[in-house]
Order: sequence, then C-alpha cells, then structure tokens
Amino acid sequence: MAKNFWAEQGYVFILYGDAPLLRPQTLQGMLSLARQTGRGVVLAAEVDNPTGYGRMIRNQDGLLARIVEEKDANEQQRAVREINAGVYCLPAAKLEVISQVGNDNNQGEYYLTDIVEILAEAGAHLAVYTTDDPTEILGVNSRRQLAQLEGILRERKLAELMDSGVTIVDPASTFVAPTVQIGRDSVILPFTMLEGETVIGEDCVVGPRARIADSTLGAGSRCQESIVLESALEEEVNIGPFAYLRPGTVVRRGAKVGDFVELKKSTVGPGSKVPHLSYIGDTQIGAGVNIGAGTITCNYDGVRKHQTVIEDEAFIGSNSNLVAPIKVGRGALVGAGSTLTEDVPPSGLALGRARQVNLQKKEKKTNKQENQ
Repeated sequence: MAKNFWAEQGYVFILYGDAPLLRPQTLQGMLSLARQTGRGVVLAAEVDNPTGYGRMIRNQDGLLARIVEEKDANEQQRAVREINAGVYCLPAAKLEVISQVGNDNNQGEYYLTDIVEILAEAGAHLAVYTTDDPTEILGVNSRRQLAQLEGILRERKLAELMDSGVTIVDPASTFVAPTVQIGRDSVILPFTMLEGETVIGEDCVVGPRARIADSTLGAGSRCQESIVLESALEEEVNIGPFAYLRPGTVVRRGAKVGDFVELKKSTVGPGSKVPHLSYIGDTQIGAGVNIGAGTITCNYDGVRKHQTVIEDEAFIGSNSNLVAPIKVGRGALVGAGSTLTEDVPPSGLALGRARQVNLQKKEKKTNKQENQ
C-alpha cells in the first residue's frame, strides 16, 4: 500500500503504532548510522527479561544475521538478551525485499523481521542501533500497559521541566502532557493537569488543583483551582480560585478573574476585574472595568447568541443582568440589582430596578388593650 510513497524517498522508517515512548533523538541516531554505513538500520535494546520479543541473532563476525521470534526460537536463541525493537530505517531501494517474505514458520504468519535474513544472505547486513533506554520499545496491549506507559512519559516530561528550571512541588500528583511548554522559575503545585498545546510563561504559579488545556498563560500569572480551556491569558493575570474559562476567552494583562466566575468567548480588558460569582458570555470588556458580584450577561434568547460590550472604566454594580445585545459606554455606572435592556451612554448612570417601598408594620392589639 505504501509502495508509491517510498519509491520517492531516500530512507524510510518502519515503526509500530503502539510504542509511544520512542524518542525523536533515537530516530535521528538511526538515520545518522544509516547514512554513515550505507546500510539499513534496525533498533535494538538489551533487557534483563527478553520474554515475548524477537531475538537479534548475529553471525561470527558480529553482523546481524537474522531476527528470530520467540515462538520460533530454540533454547540457545531464547537466552539472547538483545531484542528487536521493531523499528527499521531502510534505504528505499531495499524495500522491494518485502515481496520475498513468506510464511514458512510455526505460526504460518508473515514476519517483517524476515527481511533481515533475506538481506543478510544477499550480503546487505543491517546495522544495529542500540537504545540506552529499553523503555522506548515498550508497546501498549492493554489498558494496564497504557497507564504504565503514560506514567513513564509523565516522569520523563516532569524531569525535563525540572532540569530546565521549573519547580514541580509534587511530581506524583502532577500531570503534564509532552507537548506542554513551561517557562523558567514557574511553580506547578499539586493536583494540576496541563494538557495539549498549553504554554506557561516564566515566573507563573499554577495550582493547586488547576486544569489548563490548549491555552496560554503569560509570564508572572497565577491560576489556582480553576479550569482553563482553549483560552489566551496575558501577563500578570490572576485566575481563580474556582473560575471556569471556556474556549475563546481572552484575559488581558493585569486582569483578574476571581472565584466562581464563568467566562465564555469573552475578552477581559487590561486591568479589569471580574472578582466573583458572575457569568460573562459573548462579551467584550474594556480596560479598567469592574464587574460586581453576581453579574450576568444574558447572551442567549433561545435561538441566537448576542454580544455585550462594556467599554473602558465602566462600573457594573452587583447582581446586574445585562440583556444582550447591549452596550455600556465608557465610564458608565450601572446600579446594583439592575436589569438592563437598553444601551447606557458614556459616563451615564443606569438604574433598572423597582423602586424601594418601606411599609410600617401595624402592631396587633392585645386582648387587654381591646378591653380597655
């Protein structure tokens, strides 16, 4: 199936799809050896317990003669601790040898490893590249093995980060994907998950109990006990605790998103604050804005989503409902407890609440008072 592809290549790698621990450096080493020797290269590892793996069988000159699968190996061959990792780097011109592979073995199967012996008999012995980390060759055949390999991958990543100047307070409770980048002098606190293409800047503090996926967090920022998904957070922002930033959120430099705040597809301008207990959806918030506790942008009319615009230096009082589409002008003030359905002009004061009425409670006469 791949013949038309490999015909146009210089070298071709053949790899397993269930070996996630294989490093790019190892493949680069194999390619370098192939170019130096002019031979194809197979990846090997030396392990204490080779059970289940194909054995690398060398000839008297130390050249690779064949690979024998465990089920077909004799007692002497099974004692060999050098095993086949199943990764090949071959000159494209040599791949025609695949057509010569047969199924004359105990299992009646077609073994790709037979190409080693076929090439050796033709005088084209493969070179062997031995990895210094046998975990690279581990494969996934069960959920248990998947978890084990994920653990190894996680340990690798955390070690790399700590070596680069990142503080991981408790590696055992910290989960960082291999694709995540973290700047020097940042601190990752326990029970934190960093996923996908997340980028954390320098001198940040993340956690405890934070989850950030496919997002950026600028230098000098803080994010604790919060969820951030597909969002962009600039420098020196403060997130949480218990904030939920949904996809499409942008938090500009020096802004604050506090406890029990949910943001969706919204921008919080530089230095603005959404301190607590608010839902802000499809909203553009300017610079220096204060959003009072309990504020809700009513962005959905049951059919479509609508946008709210809050311009620079506006002040939104607590427990306000802004029914979109709506604009609150620059420097405007919205009184606490207001429900607004119309735009507020710049520097205006908007009140959208029922007038307070105080009624004096009448005292009930006692039986003695009535008799008198």
